[in-house]
Amino acid sequence: MDNKPSAPTAANGAATVAANAPAGAPGVTGGTGATGTPPSATASVLERWQQDWPRALTLWSRYTRLQMPQLCESRVEAAEEGLQGSFAMIRLKDQRIVIDLDAIVNLGLADYGVEILAHEIGHHVLIPGNMTDQLRLLARIRAGLPTLERQAPMVANLYADLLINDRLQRQEDLRLADVYRRLAGERTPGATEVASRVWDLYLRIYEQLWKRPHGDLGAGPRETGIDADAWLGARLVRVYASDWLSGAGGFAALLLPYLVEDAERADQAVQQLMDTLSAGEGCEPYGGLDITGDAAAARHPSLDPAVTGDDSAREGHGDDTLPTDAGNSDAQTGQCREPFDYGELLRAAGLKIDDHEAAVRYYRERALPHLVPFPKRSRPGRTEPLLEGLDPWEIGDAVDLIDPLQSVLVSPRVIPGVTTVQRHYGEDPSPVPVQSPIDLDLYVDSSGSMPNPQVQVSYPSLAGAVIALSALRAGAKVQVTLWSGKQQVMHTDGFVRDEAAILRILTGFYGGGTAFPIHRLRDTYLTGRPRERLAHVLMISDDGISTMFDQDERGNSGWDISAKALMAAGGGGSMALQLPQGWEQETSGWQAKALDWIRRAQREQGWEVQAIRDLEDLMAFARRFAKKHYG
Repeated sequence: MDNKPSAPTAANGAATVAANAPAGAPGVTGGTGATGTPPSATASVLERWQQDWPRALTLWSRYTRLQMPQLCESRVEAAEEGLQGSFAMIRLKDQRIVIDLDAIVNLGLADYGVEILAHEIGHHVLIPGNMTDQLRLLARIRAGLPTLERQAPMVANLYADLLINDRLQRQEDLRLADVYRRLAGERTPGATEVASRVWDLYLRIYEQLWKRPHGDLGAGPRETGIDADAWLGARLVRVYASDWLSGAGGFAALLLPYLVEDAERADQAVQQLMDTLSAGEGCEPYGGLDITGDAAAARHPSLDPAVTGDDSAREGHGDDTLPTDAGNSDAQTGQCREPFDYGELLRAAGLKIDDHEAAVRYYRERALPHLVPFPKRSRPGRTEPLLEGLDPWEIGDAVDLIDPLQSVLVSPRVIPGVTTVQRHYGEDPSPVPVQSPIDLDLYVDSSGSMPNPQVQVSYPSLAGAVIALSALRAGAKVQVTLWSGKQQVMHTDGFVRDEAAILRILTGFYGGGTAFPIHRLRDTYLTGRPRERLAHVLMISDDGISTMFDQDERGNSGWDISAKALMAAGGGGSMALQLPQGWEQETSGWQAKALDWIRRAQREQGWEVQAIRDLEDLMAFARRFAKKHYG
């Protein structure tokens, strides 16, 4: 903690506890209006806090650069900026700080501009700093809160505030203790009531960190258990000050029993601490997909020898005494979260999304490391016009085609249709061929035999995302059709380059019967104008793809439609199918007919069939797709 970081971000700190101030706390002002604050009071505070801003920045580093905070003079203005339930917040999207000066005046905190602003800057500079680290922090906190994962945003906020405030109080000699003392109000000596067990433990941790006498910050009466936990919490903050992610899970485990007690009381004060709930709203999340030893790192501080200093405990735990990402097997094996868990993590970070939108983000992020160059084919370059001679211009030809000069040279007396001429052009082909990307026509099975991509990992959807995004990267257009039973079809609006629209179709789910939409092939290739660009038709399914050769709703043979569509597409066709081992020779059993039809399609129509032993093999197929078919 001796070296000051110089990076930037925004959020809560002292702000977290604002809502818990008692009605009669010192410094609360009266007046008129919705909040009882005269307009002149906030105007005066606004000018003073604007002057405090440069000093607050330099407390972290002379090189720290952040925009001037949004100093809102009314609750309505603060709400329009997204600030509710607290007097300060940060936005990770634009690295902005928002302050409600109306609430500041009412809470009697107008004289603590440097302290509060420096604290909010600390969220941008130290913890979390950015959306990626916020997701990693929340993941560790959630791992330490089994059954109470919904409390992760509040616990993460408290943990971040402890690290920031301890640094500012000790190294910069700011008055953070006074801020919390004012927010907590004065307790009557010997009082036994405790509004919130978490809040009481939180204040005791500060008293331990700053060597304050018991009750100096408003903590409740002494208890052996809570005093011991406060000591552990203070030790954890100091031990992991420069590696805060490693201590996050332990802090959550420390607070867990207190959260259980508060949940039973349904204490509104604890809920009001969640003032960073929307810090990540509007951000593009990245980095929350991998499991990096979250469960192993969620160890109670009493079992952490780095906190207790117990070497015998360290020996008992072997090499796994300090849980870090570098030494964790999960990080080495690259395990990923399930889509549902990923969605819960994004919502904890403040993103307002449903399960489908979370799945879109999940498969996009998971596909990005596997993107491959999509196959291209050479075609002749753009031709240039080449003058080859003159042709007679006759009545009925366009008038603007007449070459006046050449017509006069033929005869001084110009007689239309007799002496008039026009130029005749040929084509000069370019010697440099250009690469033309092949469009992708993708059909993904979403019947009951396939997993729901919004709940668990769907390798058909993931493989489709890898290939589709690779196609978009190469400049191709993509058409995606998701199908299951009859009348269960969703698809993009033709061949498009809209990444979000493509992924929304890929992450949809029916879970019904199996009936391939033959009319989609017919309408794409056999009706209307012929396509100008080649397309590759790719099927991702299992033996249910055999329904593609049934009759369509008009009584047409699926075999004929398939053959004609494959020829019209011009870019070939592939089938990545989950088939049993030895499917090429299988002639009995309930799958026999379907397998026979697949072999026939491979033999007669030229479909390239790739047998997938398990769904995970689809990823290997997706990576090999370009090289295997196009070289």
